[in-house]
Amino acid sequence: MKLTCLSFFCFLLFLLAKKGFAQFPPAFSKEMIEKAEVDPLTRVFLTPQRIVWKSSDSLISKPEILLKKGSGQAFFENREVCRITNKGNTSSGLILDFGKEIQGGIQITTSQSNNVTRKVRIRFGESVSEVFGESAGIPKGKDGSTNHHAMRDFELTLPGYGTIEAGNTGYRFVRIDLVGPDTQIALKEIRAIAMFRDIPYLGSFKCNDERLNKIWETGAYTVHLNMQDYLLDGIKRDRMVWGGDMHPELMTINSVFGFNEVVPKSLDFARNNAPLPKFINGIPSYSMWWVIMQHDWYLYHGRLDYLKQQKDYLISLLDLFTKYVDEQGRERIDSLGMRFIDWPSYRNTKAVDAGLQAMLVMTFEKGASLCRVLGEAQKGDAYVKIADKMRQYIPDPNHSKQAASLLALSGMMDADKVNKEIIAIGGAENFSAFFGYYMLQAQAKAGDYTRALDNIRRFWGRMLDLGATTFWEEFDLKEAENAAPIDDIVPNGMKDYHRDTGDHCYIGLRRSLCHGWSAGPTPWLSEHVLGVKVLEPGCRKIKVEPHLGDLEWAEGTFPTPLGVVYVKHTKSADGKIKSIIRAPKGVVVAK
Repeated sequence: MKLTCLSFFCFLLFLLAKKGFAQFPPAFSKEMIEKAEVDPLTRVFLTPQRIVWKSSDSLISKPEILLKKGSGQAFFENREVCRITNKGNTSSGLILDFGKEIQGGIQITTSQSNNVTRKVRIRFGESVSEVFGESAGIPKGKDGSTNHHAMRDFELTLPGYGTIEAGNTGYRFVRIDLVGPDTQIALKEIRAIAMFRDIPYLGSFKCNDERLNKIWETGAYTVHLNMQDYLLDGIKRDRMVWGGDMHPELMTINSVFGFNEVVPKSLDFARNNAPLPKFINGIPSYSMWWVIMQHDWYLYHGRLDYLKQQKDYLISLLDLFTKYVDEQGRERIDSLGMRFIDWPSYRNTKAVDAGLQAMLVMTFEKGASLCRVLGEAQKGDAYVKIADKMRQYIPDPNHSKQAASLLALSGMMDADKVNKEIIAIGGAENFSAFFGYYMLQAQAKAGDYTRALDNIRRFWGRMLDLGATTFWEEFDLKEAENAAPIDDIVPNGMKDYHRDTGDHCYIGLRRSLCHGWSAGPTPWLSEHVLGVKVLEPGCRKIKVEPHLGDLEWAEGTFPTPLGVVYVKHTKSADGKIKSIIRAPKGVVVAK
């Protein structure tokens, strides 16, 4: 039977719909559809929760109108509106709070009474301080504010009476100032446009400590916001795919959402933009993280078809790394990229050397495991032999919790010794938002679960105390002393944490307050308190070994490719733990 052009087109639309793509309008040509890409994100409109500040009571009338639920549609006749007036050259404006950090933009609807267009200045902020900031330069302006990776400070011409949308960044607060002398504007409504992947939270965590519950949830939400078209590092800054920063995000996705296409899409992006002998993002350790992430992604999801696609690059990368191990087993990747573990350890060159030694050992070992899966056992044996030689050289971590954690996790140093002599000193002091995850992992390997839980409460919990609704790019407990919450104007005599602290690339308001690499407690609590550990690819075999520390009970769920695992643990008076475990068919729970 011959198909007419129209019937063929309808059949093509049917196939696209069956594959989960959007239903394209019949007016779209075949060529348009072939080049189209469906947005994986959902848009939700949010109403402001409160007015934080306004420049004048007399020049801004009825601002409470903006707190009412809107429709995004302008009306023709005059009704009650919020009016902002400029007298002389003085600009009037206000600050709105949407209640929670979101990724997206803003929608502004004006009233017919304007008659003509008006210009406003829009400033997005992750803190109240940031909406007062000036975008004075990249990367270091007067206060650190920039339009570096996303426009957060710009002027916009509004329609006389209509609706306009603008912005694509991470923010909670927005400041709107009317531009121009002796002018007025009538606003019907202002709504936030939140953009996110509409996916279920399959993993969950609850215990008798609400602070830990909130931390788990906040870490999950932080990563969720960064699951945009690609897996971003930050939704304000950095809106980039950074190879190493993705690992805590990947582990969070494994524990909360299960499989999601954004991970392999981002891993492939990182690989494709670093043709060998280049390293991912120009950083050798980030190519090491790529190997480690391929291992951990395969372990949790068991997708051999995807792993096979990585074979040539994986082996070529591992072969490249073998060239940078000397006869004494020392890592020697000199002058080939940025020697980097994380920013707080950056100036401690001995720590960086020690960390890279340990990371390369883990890279060879996990790479060898993947080679065996891919039928390259001989290659795998060769990489293990190199890793064994590297173990003979154990560098000094130089008091660095970052380097010490990697040495413990690689098995190069005793975890208990590392924990007692370095990681546990000062508790959560000198923790890192990124590498805090690996410090916690090292403490778990040392069996120090109670102290690890306390570090989570102190370090990540302190961000919550300061008004965080997502976790930050970097944080320092000492710098946070006498700091005011980020969700209001800083009172006299208190520290403005967002504006007045920071180092390296996160100075002042340039610091991201929604950074996926800081979500480490979420997968850590699922793995060690709920106790779910994956033993075989695709979660075909898991172990449930809870460590409640000072908790009385914990329960939650954990996603696998075969369904969701449910666990509940209760500590009895004698300290013994009673567990309830329900696993889906096909998942073996090891005893």
